[in-house]
Amino acid sequence: PTPPPPPQRNWFECFLSSSPDYDPRWVQFFNLSKPSFTLLLRLLSPSLTSSLHPLAPNAALAATLFRLSHSASFSSVARRFSLDSATACRAFYSVCKAIVENLGHLFEFHSDINRVIVGFGWISLPNCCGILGVDKFELEEHSIGENGSLLVQALVDSEGRFLDVSAGWPGSSKPKHVLEMSKLFSGIEDTKEYLNGPSFELNSGNSIPQYILGDSCYPLLPWLLTPFNEKHKELSSSEMAFNGVHRRGIELVGTAFAKVKKRWKLVGKKWKEQCIEAFPYVIVACCLLHNFLIKCSEATPEENAEDCNKDVEFPLFDGEDDESGKRIRDALAFHLGRVSQRT
Repeated sequence: PTPPPPPQRNWFECFLSSSPDYDPRWVQFFNLSKPSFTLLLRLLSPSLTSSLHPLAPNAALAATLFRLSHSASFSSVARRFSLDSATACRAFYSVCKAIVENLGHLFEFHSDINRVIVGFGWISLPNCCGILGVDKFELEEHSIGENGSLLVQALVDSEGRFLDVSAGWPGSSKPKHVLEMSKLFSGIEDTKEYLNGPSFELNSGNSIPQYILGDSCYPLLPWLLTPFNEKHKELSSSEMAFNGVHRRGIELVGTAFAKVKKRWKLVGKKWKEQCIEAFPYVIVACCLLHNFLIKCSEATPEENAEDCNKDVEFPLFDGEDDESGKRIRDALAFHLGRVSQRT
């Protein structure tokens, strides 16, 4: 009898076998170069080999990146990769789970804080350990929160890497409450796991502890420095200097979120899946991929906070300011005022 014809290769198998390392179509299809894809595959393969058999890990990863990059439906991914929709769905969530489990170390808030502090030192923020902000991710269904959205809180470094991400809070939540329920807050306030390093001696003779800059929707705390409120009084030159540096810092959070939404279009558009519970997990996976690609020196999308977050505004925190936080902020403002006079 005539032997059966060999199975027809799908689009990805043909592309993989014919594309050189720096074929620009890798970025076009998957938003990363072939060397970065190969490295990512090596990091994730142990978690994918058994869970997705007989689907090859490289095909599962490629299908997931394609879906994230182009906001493709499961049926569209299935056609392109010669899968059925159920397998495409299973592969997608398995890969997202593997990313969160295997790349979690790329949230470096507790593992590489000295690098973070040095980075902020270069932009006139001595002893700063991150910038804290919050953003909304939209849902097609209105079953969670206000306007069908989820809140995501993030801490970033001076290069726009995510240091900590807390995702999945209803859109109607206040940022203060999201902060207080997050592991970041518990690690600072309760276990003292974070921000427990030495204080920094300023030229003025004042010393400031390790701290985070926070958006104006957060309360002023000894470790969370928010801007001076320009509506209540006329600001001094030192306070204006602080607010100027603070404003540039907060833009880092918005820009990091904007780049995630620009590169991974699936989370930049309204989430249409019935499985709303999976959306926060997918967002965290995209933030980890963002860090991974920075580490690989991949080009990032030309995007800024204003382009992507035009409608995202949170009300100013209207509670009482912490007195110790005021003293620390005043000391840093005085320092920044003197720095601005010298430049």
